[in-house]
Amino acid sequence: MDRYTPSRQYLKAGLAALAFAAFSTWCGVSWPPAFIPAALLLASAFILLFLAFQPPIEIHERHLVIGRRLIRWSDIRRVDRTGWLSPLIVQLTLADDSKVVLIYAGDQESAAGLLRQLRRMAREALIDGIPYKQYWGERTAPKAEPRAAPARFHLLRPEDEAEVERLYRRLKSVGHLDPRNSHDES
Repeated sequence: MDRYTPSRQYLKAGLAALAFAAFSTWCGVSWPPAFIPAALLLASAFILLFLAFQPPIEIHERHLVIGRRLIRWSDIRRVDRTGWLSPLIVQLTLADDSKVVLIYAGDQESAAGLLRQLRRMAREALIDGIPYKQYWGERTAPKAEPRAAPARFHLLRPEDEAEVERLYRRLKSVGHLDPRNSHDES
């Protein structure tokens, strides 16, 4: 079992943004334009705290656990990664066509490891639209197709082919092509 918990950096950053938002609000009482950074910092604080309090993700041999939700690997039909790697956001499509958005707020190295494990364990799923075996480079059974005769390309002109044929017959009958050493041809 592997367990992936959100990074503590998101909690620290969220609390810092919340403190700066409070300070900007206090400054906004005497100077109203300070409410703009206060609102932006407050929004940032909510996003960072949301990411910090995401449930842990556990990878087991037979299932995936996100918080209290248990998902069997055989129920996952698609694993689609968004453009986000930190935080990692992956959309899982289940057998009943329901979708689960997996959010992991961790460092890039552990996010890449989690993504790799998700792709490896979901053996019946399409991975970013590609079948599992094809994605991992496993060979599938070749389809029985009738093979056509290989194409034959002419490398020589007809006159040259005739000359090669003449030389071949001479070589076969005499044993050499050099006219100087030829005692049999005279």
